Amino acid sequence: MRGVTADDDVPSDLSHLGAPIGPMIRVHGGFANRMYRLDTDQGSFAVKELNLVDRRWTYHVEDVFRLERAAFAAGIPMPEPISASQDTLVHRWVEGEKVPEAPVSEAYAFEIGEILARIHALDVEWTHVSIEDPTPRDWPELAERAAATRQPWADELASNVETFLAIAHFVDTCERPGPVVLTHKDIQPWNLLARDGRPVVLDWELSGMLDLSSELGSTALSLAKGPGFDDIEPTIFRSVLDGYVAGGGALPPSGPSWFVFMIGGWLGFTRWNILRCLAGVEASTGPDLALSHESVRNGVRGLPDIFGRLPQLEALLV
Repeated sequence: MRGVTADDDVPSDLSHLGAPIGPMIRVHGGFANRMYRLDTDQGSFAVKELNLVDRRWTYHVEDVFRLERAAFAAGIPMPEPISASQDTLVHRWVEGEKVPEAPVSEAYAFEIGEILARIHALDVEWTHVSIEDPTPRDWPELAERAAATRQPWADELASNVETFLAIAHFVDTCERPGPVVLTHKDIQPWNLLARDGRPVVLDWELSGMLDLSSELGSTALSLAKGPGFDDIEPTIFRSVLDGYVAGGGALPPSGPSWFVFMIGGWLGFTRWNILRCLAGVEASTGPDLALSHESVRNGVRGLPDIFGRLPQLEALLV
């Protein structure tokens, strides 16, 4: 369960939310940004403070907010988007149960598939074209710096440098057959709630254009497995795809492209947290340093595992 702490300072730019009836409450546990709950005479709100110090991607605030408003208007189960700026997002607070990192029910997975199909059918203008930079190949240097600064995961990183270089090559060279869709891009257990057993989709700020196979593969796999890759439930994986088809979507061709976005995103996230750990200071935004160390340990152990299981993962598509 995420911890909470009180913050007596309510920023003046939140005055449109009403008069506060208590201090803002920090909700700990965010992997990239910082979250607060604010209760006012107008209701309860989730206030997200975006990490501006070492952000890994460009946040297109107007486009994302437009997509969120369209999705909410179309009945997608999600918190109501209230306001957005370059450094703060506000949504209506939604109560629900946290979704554990474990296989969900078939019904929950099926409904997520339907939700994806409905999101992909939205007619929303997206003004930015994504240009991907080559995947960084500085893993040998990072391993040397980790050893020199006595990071607790330095030995594991050093033993996997060649694997990380191979993963980077895979991410850059994997063919993506399309189609490309405007979508959430990050429907994972930690971005979902369950209300009466049904999904609520959170955290839309990564939204953008993505190859359909990558969106489906990332989502279906994340809902069909536990913390590792030893207990993948093929029926749950297929339930997401069945829901997508039932919602009017068409499945793309099978292949490794279904998993390249998940692997590439995890690779970039791990590297980003390595850099935060190497800096060795508690940053004013983003995750706490202890959470960054935990994310690095998960990455240096989990990425080689998932990369080695690609043939097994592709078999889920048959």
